[in-house]
Amino acid sequence: MTGHTPTDPPKSYDEEGVIKFDLKFNHAPPQALESIVELDAWRQILHSLGLTGRDSNRYQGLAYGNVSRRTGTKSFIVSGTQTGLKSRLSPVDYCLVLDFDLGKNRVQAAGPIKPSSEALTHGAIYAANPHIECALHAHSPIIWRNALKLGIYQTDPSIAYGTPEMGQAVGLAARDFNVGVIAMGGHEDGVVSFADTVGQAAIELLKCLAKAEELELLASWKAQTANQTG
Repeated sequence: MTGHTPTDPPKSYDEEGVIKFDLKFNHAPPQALESIVELDAWRQILHSLGLTGRDSNRYQGLAYGNVSRRTGTKSFIVSGTQTGLKSRLSPVDYCLVLDFDLGKNRVQAAGPIKPSSEALTHGAIYAANPHIECALHAHSPIIWRNALKLGIYQTDPSIAYGTPEMGQAVGLAARDFNVGVIAMGGHEDGVVSFADTVGQAAIELLKCLAKAEELELLASWKAQTANQTG
Protein backbone atom coordinates (compact mmCIF):
# COMPACT_ATOMS: atom_id res chain seq x y z
CA MET A 1 0.00 0.00 0.00
CA THR A 2 1.16 3.51 -0.69
CA GLY A 3 0.64 6.85 0.96
CA HIS A 4 1.21 5.64 4.52
CA THR A 5 3.76 7.21 6.80
CA PRO A 6 5.69 4.72 8.95
CA THR A 7 5.44 5.73 12.60
CA ASP A 8 6.57 2.61 14.41
CA PRO A 9 9.74 0.61 13.72
CA PRO A 10 9.67 -3.18 13.81
CA LYS A 11 9.56 -4.44 17.38
CA SER A 12 8.58 -7.40 19.49
CA TYR A 13 4.84 -7.19 19.90
CA ASP A 14 2.99 -8.82 22.79
CA GLU A 15 0.46 -6.30 24.12
CA GLU A 16 -2.25 -8.91 24.48
CA GLY A 17 0.14 -11.27 26.24
CA VAL A 18 -0.72 -14.06 23.80
CA ILE A 19 1.71 -14.04 20.88
CA LYS A 20 4.92 -12.19 20.05
CA PHE A 21 6.11 -11.14 16.62
CA ASP A 22 8.13 -8.41 14.97
CA LEU A 23 5.65 -5.83 13.76
CA LYS A 24 6.19 -3.26 11.02
CA PHE A 25 3.17 -1.00 11.35
CA ASN A 26 2.06 2.01 9.29
CA HIS A 27 -0.80 4.24 10.41
CA ALA A 28 -3.38 4.33 7.62
CA PRO A 29 -7.09 5.07 7.03
CA PRO A 30 -9.63 2.42 8.05
CA GLN A 31 -10.92 -0.24 5.69
CA ALA A 32 -14.19 0.32 3.85
CA LEU A 33 -17.27 -0.50 5.90
CA GLU A 34 -18.40 -3.03 3.30
CA SER A 35 -15.26 -5.07 3.85
CA ILE A 36 -15.87 -5.65 7.55
CA VAL A 37 -19.65 -5.45 8.08
CA GLU A 38 -20.38 -9.18 7.69
CA LEU A 39 -17.39 -10.12 9.81
CA ASP A 40 -18.42 -7.76 12.58
CA ALA A 41 -22.06 -8.84 12.49
CA TRP A 42 -20.99 -12.39 13.32
CA ARG A 43 -18.44 -11.13 15.80
CA GLN A 44 -21.23 -9.37 17.72
CA ILE A 45 -22.99 -12.71 18.05
CA LEU A 46 -19.82 -14.36 19.31
CA HIS A 47 -19.37 -11.56 21.84
CA SER A 48 -22.95 -11.96 23.10
CA LEU A 49 -22.13 -15.61 23.83
CA GLY A 50 -18.92 -14.78 25.69
CA LEU A 51 -16.68 -16.22 22.98
CA THR A 52 -14.93 -12.86 22.76
CA GLY A 53 -14.78 -10.35 25.58
CA ARG A 54 -12.94 -9.59 28.78
CA ASP A 55 -13.22 -11.23 32.19
CA SER A 56 -11.30 -9.79 35.12
CA ASN A 57 -11.05 -13.29 36.58
CA ARG A 58 -9.48 -14.87 33.50
CA TYR A 59 -6.35 -14.28 31.42
CA GLN A 60 -5.00 -11.58 33.74
CA GLY A 61 -8.01 -9.43 32.88
CA LEU A 62 -6.94 -9.04 29.25
CA ALA A 63 -9.42 -8.94 26.39
CA TYR A 64 -9.70 -12.12 24.34
CA GLY A 65 -10.96 -13.21 20.95
CA ASN A 66 -10.24 -11.89 17.46
CA VAL A 67 -11.61 -12.34 13.95
CA SER A 68 -10.29 -12.04 10.42
CA ARG A 69 -11.11 -12.49 6.76
CA ARG A 70 -8.79 -12.98 3.83
CA THR A 71 -8.26 -10.17 1.32
CA GLY A 72 -5.40 -11.66 -0.72
CA THR A 73 -2.81 -14.42 -0.87
CA LYS A 74 -0.94 -13.11 2.17
CA SER A 75 -3.20 -10.27 3.28
CA PHE A 76 -6.22 -10.19 5.55
CA ILE A 77 -8.31 -7.88 7.68
CA VAL A 78 -8.09 -8.64 11.41
CA SER A 79 -9.59 -7.06 14.51
CA GLY A 80 -7.23 -4.79 16.39
CA THR A 81 -5.35 -5.33 19.59
CA GLN A 82 -7.40 -5.46 22.79
CA THR A 83 -10.74 -4.95 21.05
CA GLY A 84 -12.20 -8.18 22.40
CA LEU A 85 -14.01 -6.38 25.22
CA LYS A 86 -16.12 -4.30 22.81
CA SER A 87 -19.56 -5.63 21.91
CA ARG A 88 -19.49 -3.88 18.55
CA LEU A 89 -16.54 -2.74 16.47
CA SER A 90 -16.25 -0.14 13.73
CA PRO A 91 -13.82 0.24 10.82
CA VAL A 92 -11.30 1.99 13.10
CA ASP A 93 -11.08 -1.22 15.16
CA TYR A 94 -9.78 -3.28 12.24
CA CYS A 95 -6.33 -3.52 10.71
CA LEU A 96 -5.06 -4.77 7.35
CA VAL A 97 -2.21 -7.27 7.50
CA LEU A 98 -0.25 -6.74 4.30
CA ASP A 99 2.28 -9.54 4.66
CA PHE A 100 3.64 -11.98 7.22
CA ASP A 101 6.44 -14.50 7.61
CA LEU A 102 5.75 -17.28 10.08
CA GLY A 103 9.30 -18.60 9.94
CA LYS A 104 10.78 -15.19 10.75
CA ASN A 105 7.98 -14.29 13.18
CA ARG A 106 7.19 -11.07 11.32
CA VAL A 107 4.03 -9.15 10.43
CA GLN A 108 3.58 -6.07 8.25
CA ALA A 109 0.32 -4.21 8.80
CA ALA A 110 -1.42 -0.88 8.22
CA GLY A 111 -4.51 0.79 9.63
CA PRO A 112 -5.88 2.99 12.39
CA ILE A 113 -5.05 0.35 15.03
CA LYS A 114 -2.36 -2.28 15.47
CA PRO A 115 -3.39 -5.86 14.69
CA SER A 116 -4.38 -8.42 17.26
CA SER A 117 -1.36 -10.21 18.60
CA GLU A 118 -2.97 -13.41 17.28
CA ALA A 119 -2.52 -12.09 13.74
CA LEU A 120 0.28 -14.51 12.94
CA THR A 121 -1.92 -17.47 13.87
CA HIS A 122 -4.59 -16.22 11.47
CA GLY A 123 -1.91 -15.83 8.81
CA ALA A 124 -0.70 -19.38 9.34
CA ILE A 125 -4.21 -20.69 8.61
CA TYR A 126 -4.51 -18.67 5.39
CA ALA A 127 -1.04 -19.72 4.28
CA ALA A 128 -1.85 -23.38 4.90
CA ASN A 129 -5.04 -23.52 2.84
CA PRO A 130 -5.94 -21.14 -0.01
CA HIS A 131 -9.63 -22.08 0.26
CA ILE A 132 -10.03 -20.70 3.78
CA GLU A 133 -11.48 -17.18 3.74
CA CYS A 134 -12.23 -16.57 7.43
CA ALA A 135 -10.73 -17.44 10.81
CA LEU A 136 -12.36 -16.80 14.19
CA HIS A 137 -10.32 -17.12 17.38
CA ALA A 138 -12.48 -17.47 20.48
CA HIS A 139 -12.14 -18.59 24.07
CA SER A 140 -14.56 -21.28 25.17
CA PRO A 141 -13.81 -23.31 28.31
CA ILE A 142 -16.59 -25.78 27.52
CA ILE A 143 -15.39 -26.51 23.97
CA TRP A 144 -11.77 -26.64 25.05
CA ARG A 145 -12.27 -29.15 27.86
CA ASN A 146 -14.49 -31.35 25.66
CA ALA A 147 -12.24 -31.29 22.61
CA LEU A 148 -11.58 -35.04 22.60
CA LYS A 149 -15.24 -35.93 23.09
CA LEU A 150 -16.20 -33.52 20.32
CA GLY A 151 -13.70 -35.12 17.99
CA ILE A 152 -12.06 -31.84 17.04
CA TYR A 153 -8.37 -31.50 16.36
CA GLN A 154 -6.31 -30.42 19.35
CA THR A 155 -2.78 -29.08 19.09
CA ASP A 156 -0.10 -30.61 21.26
CA PRO A 157 -0.46 -29.22 24.82
CA SER A 158 3.33 -28.89 24.99
CA ILE A 159 3.20 -26.20 22.29
CA ALA A 160 2.87 -22.95 24.18
CA TYR A 161 0.55 -20.17 23.11
CA GLY A 162 2.15 -17.05 21.73
CA THR A 163 4.81 -18.92 19.75
CA PRO A 164 5.45 -19.46 16.03
CA GLU A 165 5.18 -23.17 16.81
CA MET A 166 1.55 -22.69 17.80
CA GLY A 167 0.88 -20.89 14.54
CA GLN A 168 2.54 -23.71 12.62
CA ALA A 169 0.51 -26.34 14.49
CA VAL A 170 -2.78 -24.57 13.79
CA GLY A 171 -1.83 -24.08 10.15
CA LEU A 172 -0.93 -27.75 9.81
CA ALA A 173 -4.32 -28.73 11.21
CA ALA A 174 -6.12 -26.50 8.71
CA ARG A 175 -4.09 -27.62 5.70
CA ASP A 176 -6.38 -30.45 4.59
CA PHE A 177 -9.75 -29.09 5.70
CA ASN A 178 -11.67 -26.12 4.34
CA VAL A 179 -14.02 -26.02 7.33
CA GLY A 180 -13.29 -26.93 10.94
CA VAL A 181 -12.66 -26.09 14.57
CA ILE A 182 -9.32 -26.49 16.33
CA ALA A 183 -8.65 -26.56 20.08
CA MET A 184 -5.33 -24.98 21.01
CA GLY A 185 -3.97 -27.47 23.53
CA GLY A 186 -1.31 -25.16 24.93
CA HIS A 187 -3.57 -22.10 25.06
CA GLU A 188 -6.15 -22.25 27.84
CA ASP A 189 -9.72 -22.18 26.43
CA GLY A 190 -8.44 -21.16 23.00
CA VAL A 191 -10.27 -22.41 19.92
CA VAL A 192 -10.14 -21.42 16.26
CA SER A 193 -12.89 -21.88 13.71
CA PHE A 194 -12.25 -21.49 9.99
CA ALA A 195 -14.15 -21.89 6.74
CA ASP A 196 -14.49 -20.69 3.17
CA THR A 197 -17.06 -18.07 4.23
CA VAL A 198 -17.48 -15.89 7.31
CA GLY A 199 -20.91 -17.28 8.07
CA GLN A 200 -19.80 -20.89 7.82
CA ALA A 201 -16.85 -20.31 10.16
CA ALA A 202 -19.20 -18.81 12.75
CA ILE A 203 -21.80 -21.55 12.34
CA GLU A 204 -19.16 -24.27 12.81
CA LEU A 205 -18.11 -22.65 16.07
CA LEU A 206 -21.70 -22.35 17.29
CA LYS A 207 -22.45 -25.96 16.37
CA CYS A 208 -19.41 -27.03 18.35
CA LEU A 209 -20.55 -24.93 21.32
CA ALA A 210 -24.04 -26.45 21.23
CA LYS A 211 -22.63 -29.98 21.08
CA ALA A 212 -20.35 -29.29 24.05
CA GLU A 213 -23.30 -27.95 26.03
CA GLU A 214 -25.24 -31.08 25.09
CA LEU A 215 -22.43 -33.34 26.34
CA GLU A 216 -22.20 -31.61 29.70
CA LEU A 217 -25.96 -31.41 30.14
CA LEU A 218 -26.27 -35.14 29.49
CA ALA A 219 -23.46 -35.89 31.94
CA SER A 220 -25.18 -33.72 34.56
CA TRP A 221 -28.51 -35.47 34.10
CA LYS A 222 -26.88 -38.87 34.36
CA ALA A 223 -25.13 -37.86 37.57
CA GLN A 224 -28.38 -36.59 39.07
CA THR A 225 -30.15 -39.84 38.14
CA ALA A 226 -27.35 -41.92 39.67
CA ASN A 227 -27.54 -39.93 42.90
CA GLN A 228 -31.30 -40.31 43.10
CA THR A 229 -31.21 -44.07 42.51
CA GLY A 230 -28.17 -44.63 44.70
